[in-house]
Amino acid sequence: MTEPIDGPTDGSPRSLGDEAIESPELRRAVAFLGWDSSAERVVELGYRVGIGVGLLCVAVFSFAVGPVPGALAGLAGGLTATHAAHRAPVWLASLRRTRALGAAPGLVGRLVLRMRLDPSAERAVRFAARTGDGPLAEGLARHERGSANGPTSGLRSFAREWQPWFPAIDRAAALIRTAASAPAERRGRCLNRALDATVSGTTDRLAAFVGEVRGPVSALYAFGVLLPLALIALLPAAAASGVPVGSGVVAGLYLGVLPAGLLAASAWLLSRRPVAFAPPSIDGSHPDVPERAKHAVAAGSVSGVIAAAVAGRLVAGWAAPVAGVGTGTGAALLVGVRHRRAALSEIRAVERGLPDAMTVIGGDVAEGVAVETAIANAGKRLDGATGELFERAGSRSETLRVGVREAFLGRGGPAVPVPSPRVRGAVALLAVAAREGRPAGDVLLELADQLEELRALETDARRQLATVTGTLTNTAAVFAPLVGGATVALATGIDTVDAGGLGGGATAGADVLGVGGGDPTGGGDVGTAGTVGDSAGGSGSGTLSVPMLGRIVGAYVLILAALLTALATGLERGFDQTLVAYRVGIALPTATATYLVAFVGAGALL
Repeated sequence: MTEPIDGPTDGSPRSLGDEAIESPELRRAVAFLGWDSSAERVVELGYRVGIGVGLLCVAVFSFAVGPVPGALAGLAGGLTATHAAHRAPVWLASLRRTRALGAAPGLVGRLVLRMRLDPSAERAVRFAARTGDGPLAEGLARHERGSANGPTSGLRSFAREWQPWFPAIDRAAALIRTAASAPAERRGRCLNRALDATVSGTTDRLAAFVGEVRGPVSALYAFGVLLPLALIALLPAAAASGVPVGSGVVAGLYLGVLPAGLLAASAWLLSRRPVAFAPPSIDGSHPDVPERAKHAVAAGSVSGVIAAAVAGRLVAGWAAPVAGVGTGTGAALLVGVRHRRAALSEIRAVERGLPDAMTVIGGDVAEGVAVETAIANAGKRLDGATGELFERAGSRSETLRVGVREAFLGRGGPAVPVPSPRVRGAVALLAVAAREGRPAGDVLLELADQLEELRALETDARRQLATVTGTLTNTAAVFAPLVGGATVALATGIDTVDAGGLGGGATAGADVLGVGGGDPTGGGDVGTAGTVGDSAGGSGSGTLSVPMLGRIVGAYVLILAALLTALATGLERGFDQTLVAYRVGIALPTATATYLVAFVGAGALL
């Protein structure tokens, strides 16, 4: 994570602009992410991306609007793209640190438990680093190796490295170092305070974040959902007053500017999250996760075609692409992550029963029972996934005559497909307890209490964030599609209003929206699918027809469903690919159905 930041070491000159852009923050971020590229390479790539985006914006906007707006759009787009490319590593590093810090209570807990068995800070650091995953454990292992030939354990330098992002870890490390040299009667108090400092620090930071994030989320809700949908509802009134509304302007606003603003705001909110209790990462190497890319594409394609055909026949012709994209993409995501989701549920089931297993094993070991026998007893006494895991491990240990670690994590071991740091940490402590014998029983009982406390901490954090994320989720799947569908139905009903006697203003507005054009008698089938606004849409005049409005609003509704759902998941659980894909896969078909049903229902009432 750390890297020299005082400047180049090869004697090469640097300009003042490079000095400002290649900031220490950027170099730290690139080093922390472990990229092969340097900060200078990132800066150079950012300039190239900015030039490319700027030229593209110039070409598109000059063709659609004019040379002067095109030049301004190119300048704005190029600068924005350059800045985004330069800030992307910092944002990604922030997300990774957020996920890493969720493991801080578990890391400190393993340090404390190992110190209770043996008051050696060096052995505790080695144990905690080798039984964990992620940047925290990797950083601790790096500092432990760096101090192998010195008088320290590396814990102090590790805590100083992470102190700017999580101050409580510095205090916990100081207490653990103090406990190593404290008398036995005071050692337990220091270790308890070290763990309490980490847990309370996590709780306080999350509570502060929930209070701080309410305002930005409310602003995102107002300016990303309420105001844009309200502006859509004003389009029929603007058309009725004779104000021309171009399809290019509306499409650029709702499919370009607003989504970009929502994406930037979501990234900013996620980067502000202090701690995330992310679930275990499951990749393609997991034995229970087969490659399903082809099945996902096939399921998405079939679902999309069927949904498009049904919507085109029962709703409107313009609804077919909206229904096809929303339903097809959602189905593809659900099929693609189905096995990952099942594996994650299995891991969570094992983790839920882990405190009970440690309680049973700790009680037996405290009474003099061998750890291997206690593991087999726990498998027989417990039900569910945890009981099955320990029963299989106990059988392997007895049959193969292997140790605790080999019984769980050896080739074909039952804990191999469970990439959980808590399970791995518990197995490592059981292996130590097998060497220590009866005195380790109380430590295993304390591990059970720690695991239960960590689960309560996660539950409380999600409960606090649910007050914020619940609104985002409901808005993405239900509220925004409902309002959007009703708004498009309102635009379709302009012909009906004009027939009621509003006169020339309404007729001009209908022409602008493309409603009723080509039939001066007004005999078009008002509100009927596929017959409204075809003349304007096909004239090439650039006016906003109702079919075009329906497709634009539908696309914006799907963008909201994906972005807001991903944001809510990231705030609540950390930006985990499996959870984000699963929830977006549910939100997209739900939003699509709500949007089309709202259009049909509102059209029937107009």
